[in-house]
Amino acid sequence: MELKPSIPSSSLIDQQVFPGDVVLDLSKITSQTIKLGGGLRQNTDLLLNVRNVVIRMILRWPKEFVLCIHLVTRSLLVIMMHGAAVCKDGDLISVMKGGVLRFSKPNKYWVETSQKRYVPSAGDNVLGIVVDARSDNFFVDIKGPTLAFLPVLAFEGGTRRNIPKFEMGTLLYVRVVKADTGMNPELSCMDASGKAAEYGPLKEGFMFETSTGLSRTLLSSPTCPVLETLGKKIAFEIAVGLNGRVWVNSSTPSIVVLVSNTIIQTASMSPTQQKIRVESLLQKMQ
Repeated sequence: MELKPSIPSSSLIDQQVFPGDVVLDLSKITSQTIKLGGGLRQNTDLLLNVRNVVIRMILRWPKEFVLCIHLVTRSLLVIMMHGAAVCKDGDLISVMKGGVLRFSKPNKYWVETSQKRYVPSAGDNVLGIVVDARSDNFFVDIKGPTLAFLPVLAFEGGTRRNIPKFEMGTLLYVRVVKADTGMNPELSCMDASGKAAEYGPLKEGFMFETSTGLSRTLLSSPTCPVLETLGKKIAFEIAVGLNGRVWVNSSTPSIVVLVSNTIIQTASMSPTQQKIRVESLLQKMQ
């Protein structure tokens, strides 16, 4: 893949980016650890893959043919064989899929896309549905490529004597702890300090599914106009997962229906249009 010229990351934040765009140059960043979310990768991985392919091909080809290739494309082979040490591409962070580049303090970057399919990423808060239970783990559907597992001890104060019991279909608010490629994601019902915080089962209420892009919008700061306007007039609870699931609860079913429908109907509107639409719905409700 041909990499496009690097542009300062600050100018790309909240802007549309495309596959191949270089958004960060690590050689220009000192004394700071960068966390990469979905849609971004360090080019070292790409170069190492190319290098390994070339090595395997050389081992299989006749010596005469290898010599010919070496004489004709010596420079290209040297670059690929030595990887980042020659190219310096290992210092670059590039875009894997199109979307909007986002940044959250202190040091996390990711590409926000509006899609139904969720790609798990460590640190994400998601809504999961229990689909199976084993002696050591609960298996949870988080809308990812594979089921995630929630260890029975991944709860505050969890021991073998007080293992929680969840029925199939129980809705959980959980945190993604690990999301390594080719492995089932690992979940937890504790924050980084080992406290339960807001994690755990979500009882009653109503859950609906939407795009991952809308989920991030609902969680954005400043507060999404829809939630801000609704919150000033009516009382309700809401839990939003970055995997495109939203849970709403209130004292009366009519409010749950109103909040859920308003979120869905205003998804494609501008902030100003959203505010006008919500105020109109609230007036009809009175």
